[in-house]
Amino acid sequence: MTDWGLGRRLISRGGSLYAQVILGIPVHDLTGGFKCFRRAVLEGLDLSEVGTDGYGFQIEVTYRAVRAGYRVREVPIVFRDRRVGASKMSWKIAAEAFWKVPALRFRSVPRGAAASR
Repeated sequence: MTDWGLGRRLISRGGSLYAQVILGIPVHDLTGGFKCFRRAVLEGLDLSEVGTDGYGFQIEVTYRAVRAGYRVREVPIVFRDRRVGASKMSWKIAAEAFWKVPALRFRSVPRGAAASR
């Protein structure tokens, strides 16, 4: 991350660490919006069961992929602050992610045996 203040960095890292610890998965950047999925992964997940928005959506889809047995690979990027537009982040979105992460962990998210993933 470049161009970010200390507060924003702490919130971002704290949110990812919180989700990583609660969900028990070894993915470091769960809240990052830059994600790529293979078509087979998206077809293999029941996306109609995803019940979160915003950052919670990023966390939930990644968690569901890991639980289904898909491999997650993290590739470092340089993330710069936006030059145009405004953030859609709000306290409501942050609160949703905060309480839905434990709900996701303790809700029945199917495990799968992903062949050659």
